[in-house]
Amino acid sequence: MKSVLLYINDDSGLDARYQAALDLTRALEGHLHCLRPNPYRPQMAFDGITGMSVIYDMSKYAQEADAKLKAELEKRLAAEDVPWDYQEINAEPARGLSRNSALADLVVLSSCSGVKDNSMPLGILGDVIFNTKIPAVVQPDSIKKFEVAAPAVVAWNGSFEAGNALRAAVPLLQLASAVHIVVVEEDKNHDLPPLDASEYLSRYGIKSEIHELSADKSSVEAVLLSTVDTLKASYIVMGAYGHSRAREFLFGGVTRNLFRDCPVPLVVSH
Repeated sequence: MKSVLLYINDDSGLDARYQAALDLTRALEGHLHCLRPNPYRPQMAFDGITGMSVIYDMSKYAQEADAKLKAELEKRLAAEDVPWDYQEINAEPARGLSRNSALADLVVLSSCSGVKDNSMPLGILGDVIFNTKIPAVVQPDSIKKFEVAAPAVVAWNGSFEAGNALRAAVPLLQLASAVHIVVVEEDKNHDLPPLDASEYLSRYGIKSEIHELSADKSSVEAVLLSTVDTLKASYIVMGAYGHSRAREFLFGGVTRNLFRDCPVPLVVSH
């Protein structure tokens, strides 16, 4: 895990994503690839008096904003101690990130915690996670760091998605001071018990502790977040979208709820 892909966009989560990506790149002794997908297209506007349609070209303003953003970030990056590059592409965010992920090991995105209308970041998260083969760090806007060397929690339910996330996170878990595999009992049957996950990590020299908990009347995510707080964990590794995205969007789900409300970074994979 050496190539870290950072989503560049002038939004409320940029600074948190930027700092987390720097921490990850340093810890992994890797390379930071900053990608600015340009989502702007010519816009159609309508004259309210004459009723005639006119073309209003936003490209000039978009180019000026992108140039300013690039100059600011390149100035900041020049003072950092990590190798980096900065690329601009003409694409929608999710599509641009997915297309440029083939030679990346990790992508850093924002959660929906800091956005009033958070349907857009939720859509970007879903599209990137479904259309890439690499894990994503989902960073809350309020956390401007990623503590790689602190304790980590692995949210385990024995699913295919949980296994993918665990395998993908091994390079990070090798740097953690402690690894806790947390199982919140559900009325489901999965193929892989937590002991299998612990044994898998042991082959990489990672010691882990298993915590089997009951949700009772609380939600799975409430129990998980309470345990994260108790264990002083700095991030959670978890599988994403164990249910279909449509079901999660309509009825909610652990993935969707944590994307909106998790107070620590998530390392997720589908």
